[in-house]
Amino acid sequence: MGKFLKDFRDFAMRGNVVDMAVGVIIGGAFGKIITSLVNDIIMPGIGVLTGGTNFTDYKFVIKDAVMNGEEIVTPEVVVSWGTFVQTIVDFVIIAFCIFLAIRVMQNLRRKKEAEEAAPAPAGPTTEELLTEIRDLLAKQNDEKK
Repeated sequence: MGKFLKDFRDFAMRGNVVDMAVGVIIGGAFGKIITSLVNDIIMPGIGVLTGGTNFTDYKFVIKDAVMNGEEIVTPEVVVSWGTFVQTIVDFVIIAFCIFLAIRVMQNLRRKKEAEEAAPAPAGPTTEELLTEIRDLLAKQNDEKK
C-alpha cells in the first residue's frame, strides 16, 4: 500500500498535473466571464436585432403542456434552439479567446527561443590564436636580446 501512495503522490506532484489543475480552475472562471459577456452584452444586442425578445426564449414546441386549471399535469416538450445557438456563440467566443491567448504565448516563446538560439560571437580560430602566441613569443625573444 505504501508504494501505491508514493506512486500517487509522485503523479499528483508532477509539474504537468499541477499545471493542468491550475488551467482547469482558471478555465472555469474564464468560462463564467465569457458566459456573462455573451448573456449580458452580446445576446441582448442580437435580441434587439431579432425583434427585442430574449434569444433564449426561441424554441419549437413539439407538444403543448397539459394543464388542469393552474396545475401543469404534463410539461410542454420543446426544442430550445435559441439556447443551443447561444451555447454555440459561447463556444466560438471562448475558442477565439483561447486561440488568441495561445497565439500570444507562442509568439513570446518563439522570441525567447530566438534569443536563446542566437549564435555566440565568434572567437578567434585556432590558427589566429597560434599566430598571436607565436608573435608574442617572438616579441619576448627580441626584447631579451
